[in-house]
Amino acid sequence: MDNGPECSGRRTQFLFRLTEFADMTGLCIRLIYYPPYHSKYNSIERYWAGLEKSWNGYLLDTVDTVVKRAGNFFWKGLRTVTHLLDATYQKGVKVCGNEKSELEQRLQRSPILHWWDITIYPKEVNL
Repeated sequence: MDNGPECSGRRTQFLFRLTEFADMTGLCIRLIYYPPYHSKYNSIERYWAGLEKSWNGYLLDTVDTVVKRAGNFFWKGLRTVTHLLDATYQKGVKVCGNEKSELEQRLQRSPILHWWDITIYPKEVNL
């Protein structure tokens, strides 16, 4: 993970959604974050740099143009898959009180790298 503001180990709404995903899929999820200011090791940053370079000089005047240009981009031999998400992302949604403490109990944080190494186990279902 890149430890950006939307997906940091302190972002309770993001972690809450990941616990729901773990429960829904039965997967154990381990989040390992890059340390601050280490974006050069993050492959998504290199991808974005290549994408920006590939559309240098093109007039990106419509959303459709941007989606099509990005969809034609190849990186490390793989073609980018693009589609437009037109739903509104809710902002200001918070996890508070009991929900927050219940969420924190679901997270197994590394004692050494508390904010940068988090494991989420799915809830056990007894049938």
